[in-house]
Amino acid sequence: MRYAIEHEIPGRMRVRLDGCIPDRDIEPLTRVVAKCDAVREATLYPRIGGLAVEYAGECGRDRVLDYLSSIDEGDVEQARGDYDLAIVPQAHSLLMDIAVLVGSYFARRWFLPRPIAAIVAVWRYRAFLFAALRSLGRSRLDVPVLDAAAIGMSFAKRDPRTASQTMFLLDLGETLEEYTRARSECELIYSLLDMPESAQLVRGDQEITVPASDLREGDIVAVRTGMPISIDGVVERGIAMVNQATLTGEPLAVERASGDDVFAGTAVEDGEIFIRVKANTGDTKLRSIVSLVEQSEACKSESQSRMEALADRIVPWNFLLAGAVAVATRSLAKTSAALMVDYSCALKLTGSIAVLSAMSQSAKAGITVKGSRHFETMAAADTIVFDKTGTLTEALPKVSCVLALDGWSRREVLRFAACLEEHFPHPVARAVVRAAAEKNLKHRERHAAVEYIVAHGIASSLEGKRVVIGSEHFVVEDEGVPISEEQKEKIAAETEGLSPLYLAVDGELIGVLGIEDPLKDGVAEAIDKLRGLGLKRVVMLTGDNERTAARIAQDAGVTEFYANMLPADKHAFVERLRAEGRTVAMVGDGVNDSPALSCADVGIAMGQGTAIAKEVADVTLSGGSLESLVELRKLSSALMARMDGSYKGVMAVNSALLAAGIGGILQPQISSLLHNATTVALSARNGSAYRLRQ
Repeated sequence: MRYAIEHEIPGRMRVRLDGCIPDRDIEPLTRVVAKCDAVREATLYPRIGGLAVEYAGECGRDRVLDYLSSIDEGDVEQARGDYDLAIVPQAHSLLMDIAVLVGSYFARRWFLPRPIAAIVAVWRYRAFLFAALRSLGRSRLDVPVLDAAAIGMSFAKRDPRTASQTMFLLDLGETLEEYTRARSECELIYSLLDMPESAQLVRGDQEITVPASDLREGDIVAVRTGMPISIDGVVERGIAMVNQATLTGEPLAVERASGDDVFAGTAVEDGEIFIRVKANTGDTKLRSIVSLVEQSEACKSESQSRMEALADRIVPWNFLLAGAVAVATRSLAKTSAALMVDYSCALKLTGSIAVLSAMSQSAKAGITVKGSRHFETMAAADTIVFDKTGTLTEALPKVSCVLALDGWSRREVLRFAACLEEHFPHPVARAVVRAAAEKNLKHRERHAAVEYIVAHGIASSLEGKRVVIGSEHFVVEDEGVPISEEQKEKIAAETEGLSPLYLAVDGELIGVLGIEDPLKDGVAEAIDKLRGLGLKRVVMLTGDNERTAARIAQDAGVTEFYANMLPADKHAFVERLRAEGRTVAMVGDGVNDSPALSCADVGIAMGQGTAIAKEVADVTLSGGSLESLVELRKLSSALMARMDGSYKGVMAVNSALLAAGIGGILQPQISSLLHNATTVALSARNGSAYRLRQ
């Protein structure tokens, strides 16, 4: 990209680009520039071809200049393809809208004869009047009724110029408010669009993991139990039960087989299907994100709902106040002033903007929150419950040892285990497959279709023999596979401190794999910070054995833990905590965590976990670090503080404006202007980035 530096100071520079920027390239180019890790903020001035960049660090300037030089048309074209469906309100379009409003108002005022201007004012009043009549028809006294009454009083005073001025100010305020709201919503959409997704692309007889955005029409994608469907497509082969709750609201999964359509944003609960991509992945992802933003309106926090309910209840009191002013003062001007200032718009707008801003900032931090009530619950939570595998421990466990029994070799045990485990996305399954690949152990599938048994393991058949792999509870107790005391001692010695994975064929134990599941970096520090932020009780639940659970809990700084937990046990434990009056946040990543996630006050799924866990959870962390939980707690507390501050600010400012208008200090039109200006100012403040306590 060609450019020339126009002006710079430490930490900021302004460059001149090679000509004006077309409207369709404004947002894509801004996003491309913002991808540079040294860029703090990028602002484009399309009409003059200017770009202002704020950067970080002493070396930031050189990195920014090198990055700008490397940008070409291909980068902008790709960004345009990613974002071309999102309609983003631009600052220059806002200025044009304001210019049209102001220009048309003063043109009517200066150039139209008074009788014609009065007729135009009456004609423009019809929109306000019809809006008020619609509200009254629904038995509602709301802001449109207030506005129509205030304007009507000016006509009653035979003052159409004042009525015209009032309508102009109301239109101007509405334009600013709608722009502020739309900009906040689009910031949230873009933040969510930047969050990565992956898919299993089938090429020949191989599968490779690729970004979902790289998929093209006609590609074949494999989706198995617990995995998300990240594209729209048609099932080529296979059969699966697909959870479509995000699209249809149906709580039960539906069967999808060859020839059936499947959609992005859904997830496979059970089975395996191969999907032919039917639509552009950017389109489908944007659609699901827009649905999330729309659905978040149904998940408002109690604070936001309380503010909006109060806003609706206050309007009748505005009319009562105006009536009292009319009786006491006999002044239409003061009565009009009492109607020109309302609390409703400010309370509703500032609350929703604060929530959208918090959702946008959380998305930028890799946290997807499905509604403001989950922020409120997270801020109020006093207990947090963690799953172990993939949550506190690494998402990439490894096979530490292989123990062969009953005449089998270690290589045969590992090869057979990998053959079964390769079908599933669980971290332990991936560890087994990876270990076999590292030893160059290739296998040919000879077993029948596999069955994934939640929280237990996998069952299949080989030449008429039942094959199972999973936990000791599943293999030894549920499947009735015998194990001698000598074998128990040998397994205990070989897998000390590890998570054992048992493999049996036709009722005979043939091997055990010891899985090492190291603690994630920073877990102990994050848990200590969460305690400092008011989470008094920290619990770890795991289906693993007591010894392994004790080791992980000690390393993580968790004093309360429970081992050998089945999904039903985790669900019952969370329910018991809630029955005790605790507000519970549950963090997990697997299919087996889904019941507990859905029953907690706020369920939090790790981003590398299964799609089902993310489906039922209220919050998803795209990364694997628990530091995101700390950020979420801080952000939630900051949002609640800002909502409270907004409420107090709106009540104070608008009460002062009402008093000034009724007292004759301010004319009704000035009261309206200040009311709209302060509403926009408070909304803009709520839309700014949150400063989190360190």
